[in-house]
Order: sequence, then structure tokens, then C-alpha cells
Amino acid sequence: MKAIVLAAVLLAGCATTDRESTSAEPKAGCNAAAVQDLVGKPLSAAQADAKRRAGAAMVRSYETGAALTMDYRADRLNIETDTNGTVVKLSCG
Repeated sequence: MKAIVLAAVLLAGCATTDRESTSAEPKAGCNAAAVQDLVGKPLSAAQADAKRRAGAAMVRSYETGAALTMDYRADRLNIETDTNGTVVKLSCG
């Protein structure tokens, strides 16, 4: 009898529940299309304006060829620059 009760308790622990996901996914988005006119401009002049206009929560700027983390952030605007600090690409992620 104890074995049956123990088995029932153990099996109940394996049951799944239908709960909503509680992950901390960002709610904000990023619209890189809204800031494509900044390509060719100096990074120093474009960074703050690009973040605001794209609706991004954060900005990551980097030089072409730099090592980057592979994490995807839907609320992040990526600004790629050349060696002179000129914006060459804007994307989200």
C-alpha cells in the first residue's frame, strides 16, 4: 500500500501544468528601418538620436569585424561602424 501511495506521489510530481510563461522577455521593440538615414553619419552624432527614433531600450555600437556576443535582444539597436567611426549598418537584435 505504501508503495502505491509513493508511486502516485512521484508520478504527480512529473505532471505538467498549463501556466503562462513567466520569462523576462523584453516588451519593447526596435525599428531599425526608422533610422536607416543615419548610415554615413558619424557615430557620435547618431547614437542618441538612433536609440530614441528606433524605440530601442539599448544600443550596441561596434566596429566592423569586432567580436560580439551572440545573444539576441529584440529591444537592442546595433550600430556598426567603420574604422573612422562612420555608421555603415543599423540593425536590431
